[in-house]
Amino acid sequence: MTRWGWVRTAWRVALRRRRVLRDVLLWAALAAPIAYAGVTPPYPRHWLAVVLAGLAVLAAAVAVSRRWPVAALTLAVLGSLFQGNFVFAIPVFSYLTGRRSANAGPAVAAFALIAAGGTALNLGLLGTGAATWFLLASVLLFAGVFPWLVGRYRRQQHELAEAGHRHADALAREARGAAERIRLRERARIAQEMHDSLGHDLSLIALRAAALEVAPDLADAHRAAAGELRASVAAATERLHEVIGLLRDEGGGVGTRPADESVADLVDGAREAGMAVRLDATPDTAEVPTVVGHAAHRLVREALTNAARYAPGAPVDVRLARSGDRIEVAVVNAPPPAGPLPGPPSHGSGLLALAERVRLAGGSLDAGPEAGGGFAVRAWLPVAGPAPDRPAPAAADDHPGAGRDGARSGSGERPADAERRLREARRRVRRSLLAALGAPAGLALVLSLVYYPVATAGTVLDEATFDGLRVGAVRADLPGLPRRQLDRPAGTDRAGCEYYTDGNFPLAQPTWRLCFTDGRLVSKERIDQ
Repeated sequence: MTRWGWVRTAWRVALRRRRVLRDVLLWAALAAPIAYAGVTPPYPRHWLAVVLAGLAVLAAAVAVSRRWPVAALTLAVLGSLFQGNFVFAIPVFSYLTGRRSANAGPAVAAFALIAAGGTALNLGLLGTGAATWFLLASVLLFAGVFPWLVGRYRRQQHELAEAGHRHADALAREARGAAERIRLRERARIAQEMHDSLGHDLSLIALRAAALEVAPDLADAHRAAAGELRASVAAATERLHEVIGLLRDEGGGVGTRPADESVADLVDGAREAGMAVRLDATPDTAEVPTVVGHAAHRLVREALTNAARYAPGAPVDVRLARSGDRIEVAVVNAPPPAGPLPGPPSHGSGLLALAERVRLAGGSLDAGPEAGGGFAVRAWLPVAGPAPDRPAPAAADDHPGAGRDGARSGSGERPADAERRLREARRRVRRSLLAALGAPAGLALVLSLVYYPVATAGTVLDEATFDGLRVGAVRADLPGLPRRQLDRPAGTDRAGCEYYTDGNFPLAQPTWRLCFTDGRLVSKERIDQ
């Protein structure tokens, strides 16, 4: 196994251990209420077996919660039928179900089955009252559905963040690709210029060699040597055509620089076109290598073009100065007097091409706005020309420290696909947030609308009728008494009393208490809620 294989294996083992530790801590936290209720008096029959069974069910729920979160939630709900303290585990497993489930369908089906089964069990088999059913349904809503919605919202947030990362990576890859295409086009343009200039020089050499070859006063040996020189130069010219021709950009245009045009000629042409250009060039900057001269010429030309386009009417200063073994080339324009011309914003492709050309010449480029307004382009070029075998800057993905971002950048997702995924993730987050906030309130309203008619049917005693009840009257003679009573409130032990509601929504709690002795009304009172 390679070193990276060992690293991946160790990382997986460490991740598995962390997950096991988290599951153990989760089980311990949820088991505390169940264990505490089982070991504190009074002790029911078979209390130890009940506690151990509850802890085992909880352990099974934690064990399957990562792979089957809906099953873990179902185990917690079933455990609450036998041990009430399982209710503390229901919100936790509901949240984990929303956080770990990719689809909402299984959880929705589970909640629907639990609600239907709980309703049939309580109202049908166990015969519990409507108030108890409403309480249990509310527990399922706020301890089950609401945490699940929160967990699902958190999952959508995480997916949105991942989609944002992928979108940013796709845009970065697209920008790097555009910059690389600009660099390649500039290299091809440089190759074209080198081909033209070197080809011209080689052609002159071949021409002079041919003149020597036919000179009448030249010795035969020298004439033969001149012929060999002419043939060698011709062969070198052909090889130059073949090699540099491979580097040309088939879709790009041919360089437009006139032969032997200097920076001074370029500035003069800009002045003739109406620009206010001032040239400050020291005499020691005239003799420079061809690559450096071409880079300086291209920089001045591009900067003057940008100044005419984005700062019309502004004065421009062009400076060429030598400092040691480097030449500084600077083009600085002032702010435009009447503001920039309307048009599309610059994308910086010209500056990228300049940066590549300057880099190939062995120099460095700095371009940006000035503090007082205007724009400056400065380059520092070596007098001796570029160093051989100068490496190109590494891409971001090739950096040793790229790590997870570099791996993610290698996915090759197109910016359009990343943008679509990002929009979908944002929509899902908005829907999840609306569901997390609105669904519990809506479901609570539905429960209230279902529970209220059932709980209040035949139990409502209005205040006017209550005020008209006469103490001492026989119950059968009392007018307007409802046909059904409410259940006696918890903690009340008064016998012979009946309880009715005034219809308070949504709980329909007891409001009036009527107490009878031997069939006669002996007291009536309002119950404080």
